[in-house]
Amino acid sequence: MKQIFNTNNAPAPIGPYSQAVKANGFLFLSGQVAINPQTGELTQSSIAEETHQVMRNIKAVLLEASYNFNDVVKTTIFLTDMDLFAEVNEVYGSYFESSSNFPARETVAVKGLPKGVNVEISIIACKG
Repeated sequence: MKQIFNTNNAPAPIGPYSQAVKANGFLFLSGQVAINPQTGELTQSSIAEETHQVMRNIKAVLLEASYNFNDVVKTTIFLTDMDLFAEVNEVYGSYFESSSNFPARETVAVKGLPKGVNVEISIIACKG
């Protein structure tokens, strides 16, 4: 059985999908971009701030489902420019408590992302 999660503390889906779906202890989060959920505006003053907004959005969805970053087992980072990798990686890493608990991950360069953003991150979390 699956359970759907949505929160007003993260951007509303911009298409026919849910923010997260839980199935058999796994939580699958849809990709998050740097939309500020309070204003509906993109946060793109810098790649660091853009990444922080993405991670804040992920955190909000995790919390809505009673998960946290320690439960994350897999992430996918999409970047429009691999030259942004170092800054994105630094911000991303700061959301995990210790380097011994990092999830598996891949980072992929893509031609474009929704709303012209520079970074999108999706995750899978697991309890148990």
